[in-house]
Amino acid sequence: MKKYPALALALLLAAVVATAGPSYAKDKEDSSRTLTGKVMDEHDGPLPNAVVYLSNTRTNVVKSYIAGADGTYRFPALSPNVDYEVYAQFNGHKSETKPVSHFDSRQQVNINLRIDMK
Repeated sequence: MKKYPALALALLLAAVVATAGPSYAKDKEDSSRTLTGKVMDEHDGPLPNAVVYLSNTRTNVVKSYIAGADGTYRFPALSPNVDYEVYAQFNGHKSETKPVSHFDSRQQVNINLRIDMK
């Protein structure tokens, strides 16, 4: 008879762990960040087809994105524990490089990039 309470406790513990798993995974997913913004010229006009570069400063891996017709770009699912740097290029001109710090706790980070076309 002493084996049954231990078995019941083991089954209860297994049920708790099984139900905690998916919610933990969801919390982990929700902690990712998204970087969005717009690439503009010196007159605040959009620069469609500008290439936006995002560099992971820990691994030096670089992702790129071609801005849309309205100059917008988007990098989803970024790690909240990593610093990034973002900049844009268009027709041989380059924007300033802007940091995305892991100390910034916002899930949605918006950085507009300006390229002086003069």
